[in-house]
Amino acid sequence: MPLRGHLPPPLPPLPGYNDLSVIGPMARSAKDLSLLLDAIAGPDEVDSGVAYHLALPPPRHAELKGHRILVLDAHPLLPTDSSVRTAIGALADHLTKQGPRVERQSGLLPDLANAARLYMRMLLSFLAMGSPPEELARAREGLSKLDANDDSLAAERLRGMLLSHRDWLYANGARSQHRAQWRTLFKEFDVIICPIMPTAAYPHDHSPDQDTRTITIDGRPYPYTDQLIWPGVATLPGLPATQIPIGFSSDGLPIGVQIVGPWLEDRTPLKLAELIEREFGGFVPPKGFDA
Repeated sequence: MPLRGHLPPPLPPLPGYNDLSVIGPMARSAKDLSLLLDAIAGPDEVDSGVAYHLALPPPRHAELKGHRILVLDAHPLLPTDSSVRTAIGALADHLTKQGPRVERQSGLLPDLANAARLYMRMLLSFLAMGSPPEELARAREGLSKLDANDDSLAAERLRGMLLSHRDWLYANGARSQHRAQWRTLFKEFDVIICPIMPTAAYPHDHSPDQDTRTITIDGRPYPYTDQLIWPGVATLPGLPATQIPIGFSSDGLPIGVQIVGPWLEDRTPLKLAELIEREFGGFVPPKGFDA
């Protein structure tokens, strides 16, 4: 038993629940994704697998006709490159001709701006867990100078790095409300289709300071880390998402979208991915890519 005022030595790293982390299979066809999901999905055998078994429901629809699809190509906090918007628009037009109900807006959609700020705050709270002391010291200095009214994504990331347990619980409560909004939306729609990132594939940037990195959207630079708002659409509420290729930019770079489905209904976006692949084509290697 540790003496009063002293902490026990740190425990070695153990498997556990990593909030906001993402895991899933990768493949070149939707059918292969489904097979891989069957192979890997389920409760951790060391933990809940003793008593629980996974029983994912079947997809909501077997054919394109009958699907209720909400298509998004814009975010209130970051532009979407014209190449991505054009590709998504073409996909929406193709789908409409095949019989699904395709909408481009809905009053049921959760507030994407507030969700993005919440996501950045909670994500950095998780990621900063292993930050070195000097990095946390810089964050404290930056937070001391931060305007309380600054609601930029960069400001939320800074707040997240030093989030107290009390504030994290408040944030988690806000996330629960956000999840409830998605449940309501998925009573009206089966899936949403939206960007994975605001641009086509972009050059890797491994410079040490992420705050100095940028991405280019329609010729203008934007903060590199802000692009995480799109994967955060599914990651914050923990929704299943299937990413599919839908074309190439004018300079031959691949463009994809994510099909986001209801909680625990992974087979619904997977099935729609398979149907889209069947009707409009699937994976095509980029030019110069050795398959």
